[in-house]
Amino acid sequence: MWRLRAYAKPYLVTVAVVAVLVFLEVMATLKLPDLMSQIVDEGIAFGNIPLIWNTGGVMLVVALGGVLCAILGNFLASRASTRFGRDLRFAVFSRVGEFAPREFNQFGTASLITRTTNDVQQMQQMFHTSMRMAMRAPLMGVGGVLMVVRKDSSLALMLLGLIPIIAITIIFVIVKGIPLFKSLQQKLDRLNLVLREQLMGVRVIRAFDRGQYEQERFDRSNRDLTGMGLRVGRLMVTLMPILGLIINFTNILILWFAAKRIDLGLMQVGDLMAFLQYTMQIFMAVMMLSMLFVMLPRASASAERIAEVLDTEVAIGDPEKPERIESGVGVVRFEDVTFRYPGAAEPVLNKIRFTAYPGQITAIIGGTGSGKSTILDLVPRFHDPEQGQITLDGVDLRNLSQEDLRSRLGYVPQKAVLFSGTIASNIRGGKRDATDEEVRAAADVAQAAGFIEEREEGYDSYIAQGGTNVSGGQKQRLSIARALVRKPQIYLLDDTFSALDYRTDALLRTQLATYAKDATIIVVAQRVSTILHADQILVLDQGKIVGQGTHETLLADCEVYQEIVASQFGEGAVS
Repeated sequence: MWRLRAYAKPYLVTVAVVAVLVFLEVMATLKLPDLMSQIVDEGIAFGNIPLIWNTGGVMLVVALGGVLCAILGNFLASRASTRFGRDLRFAVFSRVGEFAPREFNQFGTASLITRTTNDVQQMQQMFHTSMRMAMRAPLMGVGGVLMVVRKDSSLALMLLGLIPIIAITIIFVIVKGIPLFKSLQQKLDRLNLVLREQLMGVRVIRAFDRGQYEQERFDRSNRDLTGMGLRVGRLMVTLMPILGLIINFTNILILWFAAKRIDLGLMQVGDLMAFLQYTMQIFMAVMMLSMLFVMLPRASASAERIAEVLDTEVAIGDPEKPERIESGVGVVRFEDVTFRYPGAAEPVLNKIRFTAYPGQITAIIGGTGSGKSTILDLVPRFHDPEQGQITLDGVDLRNLSQEDLRSRLGYVPQKAVLFSGTIASNIRGGKRDATDEEVRAAADVAQAAGFIEEREEGYDSYIAQGGTNVSGGQKQRLSIARALVRKPQIYLLDDTFSALDYRTDALLRTQLATYAKDATIIVVAQRVSTILHADQILVLDQGKIVGQGTHETLLADCEVYQEIVASQFGEGAVS
């Protein structure tokens, strides 16, 4: 947990102010029993009415001052802890935004969501509690001990014997609690994972009538979380009853021995009342510390989980002194590139070599799992090659900053992704300051203008989260428009025409050739008809380029390409 202290540094002044307010509050609290003892022993006993009024007035002022300090201190602590949670949450979110797919796979989406929300919330609560209880309890405890010793040192010795018992109880709970809380957070991760999968796959679940199975699966995860929560709860709730038993037993002993001392004239009734008040303040301090220690294991587990995210070394990073391309045109060159996914036995790409030039369309085709999409993922540096290099206008991609590199790309993934908002805001995802004319032009080229203008609100029509209120083809065309509005040097189109009918596909490709005539276009395709007129076609098989050329040349001398064409158009198209 202390590894996150840097995020609390901006609030050190507030912490200092809260500490002063807590100190004043505790001093006021410690002063009240002493004033009450004076009223009982000197005012009531001797009928000293002026003393009662004067001392009572002082008590009211002191009590009011303590209340004001408590209110102000709690307000400042709440504001500081809330902002601490905001900053920590933003730090985790920003760090996750830097992750490459390898880091995402390491943690899992569900776990990252839990760490950004629930774990940060635990840290925020601990920060708030620490500013109040962690300062107030020791001051109250030490002050109370000093005051009871001053009132009656003989009775004060009884309190010293309780310290080891209380310390052993609290340490036992902490040692047992930390691993349980870690397991609790992991089970919360699991529940979030199951819930997320069911929400995202609700259509598949209904289509295959898997509702009952998924309910049972969720119920198992839910019961696991509940069971672990009950284990943690049973451990933690034992602390309060044990401390309460110790406190009440101690009060009985104090009253027993104090009665004998009063009977012998060694102690005043007012001193006994003050002694009991100070004893209760000491026990209140112990109770506050016990509450702090109950929160500590879970906060510690959450802190470790947050620190794991913040301390993770990102596989894809920027160079210390990135190079810049002053007047690049967008030449992409793969030079003997080999790549394998983490943990894979065999590389998914092996010795890939080709060059994509501006003003040309480079198409990639091949069987499922041949590495087509992986080639496109290497260009934006979602991964780095194991061997070889990829250059942009002669500069190795690893020597460029990611921001500079990706500002030159227009990427359309295989799975179209839309965000909640309007159609216009989704298209402007490619260029934040795009004008209305640019948005409409991009939508027109992407063959999306027709269905957009048919909607009542046009470009201001609402898009649900994930684009669930538009069809697959419409979603794909909007994703293409988002890339087009950027007018990048390089277009990366990963099977982006698969959900389009042949007519729309042909119209889009025709207009794209004019709209992006000076750009480098790299297209991954499944349909041969999509790439018939590409300037060069790369044929992949098991991660290797087995054919390279135009449609005509490949049809003449590439066996794998001939098989693909035959599977789509029949044997007559090959002969």
